[in-house]
Amino acid sequence: MGSTPPSYQGHRYPVEIISHCAWRYFRFPLSFREVEELMLERGVLVSHETVRRWCAKFGQAYADALRRRPRPGGNWHLDEVFVKINGERKYLGRAVDADGTVLDILVQNRRDKAAAKRFFRKLVKATQSVPRVIVTDRLRSYGAAHREAMPSVEHRSHKGLTNRAENSHQPTRQHERTMKGFRSVGGAQRFLASFGGISPHFRPRRHLMTTTEYRTEMSARFAVWHQVTGATVPPTAA
Repeated sequence: MGSTPPSYQGHRYPVEIISHCAWRYFRFPLSFREVEELMLERGVLVSHETVRRWCAKFGQAYADALRRRPRPGGNWHLDEVFVKINGERKYLGRAVDADGTVLDILVQNRRDKAAAKRFFRKLVKATQSVPRVIVTDRLRSYGAAHREAMPSVEHRSHKGLTNRAENSHQPTRQHERTMKGFRSVGGAQRFLASFGGISPHFRPRRHLMTTTEYRTEMSARFAVWHQVTGATVPPTAA
């Protein structure tokens, strides 16, 4: 993979507990207090505030390492949804490839041409690649931004073609309800940047797999997770 696990120097708890708490929080719609309770059941005494600090410190590093693992496919699907932050409407843009891998997310105040161009530039920088095709809905801002920022890339615009990107918003909505909404644009961007890299890693397209294939795929994904985080064994009581 070519990525080095982050340093845990100075932390009292072993990497297995830190990475397991982060996995629980980003994989399932749980609060920090619920993660604390689940760890207590396993005999691990850790506060919800400590879990919060671990997720803030290591979540982005885990997500970045997972995103570097596969090269994104040539078809990128872009979509945006409304999010309320302190009562104000913002726009959450998300891009996924044909396999459903989240390429990047961006929270913005507007959904105009400038916002679309900003998202295009961020995607190219994050993936270090240019797609063969971008797929969007019929929002005119995408077409205008495409003509200026990616004129050589094929652009397909149709409501029904963005289902992959729309479906990838569902886990975000679940977690947003658990968090009782986002409190700031920066906080939303930081959480979603980590969440968008970690959660989809553990969500293969199960409906296309047999039970045996699914278990094999999940075992492989957990092996990647352990390599990314540096964990070696399941967490036990400290």
